[in-house]
This record gives sequence, structure tokens and C-alpha cells, in this order.
Amino acid sequence: MSEDSPGKIVITLEEYRKAHGISKNKIVLGAGVQRTQLQKYCLNKVARVDLGVLARICHYLQCKLEDIMVYEPDDD
Repeated sequence: MSEDSPGKIVITLEEYRKAHGISKNKIVLGAGVQRTQLQKYCLNKVARVDLGVLARICHYLQCKLEDIMVYEPDDD
């Protein structure tokens, strides 16, 4: 395991959403998140993860955190 690069967290919400046929609009309304915020999560472009937002999304989707994000270790 490399100490220089610990790997990365990848948000897989978009893949989960598509696999389960759930629209972004339903998540926005059901989880009470802003559309622009959800879009950033779906595109894996989040600068700072908001645990409250993730909790609301997981609660609405009735999923576990590991269903919508994964850790990818560095291959070095």
C-alpha cells in the first residue's frame, strides 16, 4: 500500500440511480436536496462531502452508503 497516494472515494450514485430506474427529480424531492447538489454527486464532482446529504439520499433510496460510493485503492 502506497503512503503517497491513499486511493480515492468514488461516488457511484449515478450508476445506482440508473440501475434502479430512479429519476433525479424524485431524489431531489424525496431526499430534500438541491438539484445542483445532486448533480455534483451524480457526476462525482463533490469538493466536500456532506454527511447529512448522503444520509438523506440513503434514507430516501433505502440503500447503504456502500451502495452509492466506493473506495478505490491506488494501484501502485
